Amino acid sequence: MTTKLRCAWAESDPLLRDYHDKEWGRPVHDSREMWETLMLEGFQAGLSWLIVLRKREGFRKAFHGFDPVKVARMTASDVERLMQDPEIIRARAKIEATITGAQIFLAMKREGEDFAKLIWGMAGGKPMVNTTGAVYTRTALSEEISKALKKKGFKFVGPVIVYAWLQAVGIVEDHSSQCFRKSIKKKL
Repeated sequence: MTTKLRCAWAESDPLLRDYHDKEWGRPVHDSREMWETLMLEGFQAGLSWLIVLRKREGFRKAFHGFDPVKVARMTASDVERLMQDPEIIRARAKIEATITGAQIFLAMKREGEDFAKLIWGMAGGKPMVNTTGAVYTRTALSEEISKALKKKGFKFVGPVIVYAWLQAVGIVEDHSSQCFRKSIKKKL
């Protein structure tokens, strides 16, 4: 039997392996899905991604399937309710940032600005593959996108969170050189 070699971070838990094999690093062009992933990355700040993955379905339930229209209408009483929900990470600032993020996402849409096209455009329109062997936590691109998102009013979008998000949605492909999912395209 052949064992798949994957990124070392994905080997410690079956949920991480499944996420790595099926989702992480696959190019996402759907604006709503990209926004959901960015919001989840914000909840991950200061914690492990495994905690977020274990609570992802709880987040989806709590935030109406990450439907931005429904999330944007959430009120202070919804925030209080979510602060009592053990199915999510109960961090008031992150809950409020998700609601605000939905409002910003919708404002962009009303103004004719597509979230995915904006981010992919800033990245040059194609996945960037890290062939250096270096393990980055931030890059000039993540700093540029972080600054642009902050200017729009998004929270929990520092350059480290943004870099992890760019990896997750396949804008930056950072699979290790021995990983079965590694490809060669455009260098960082």
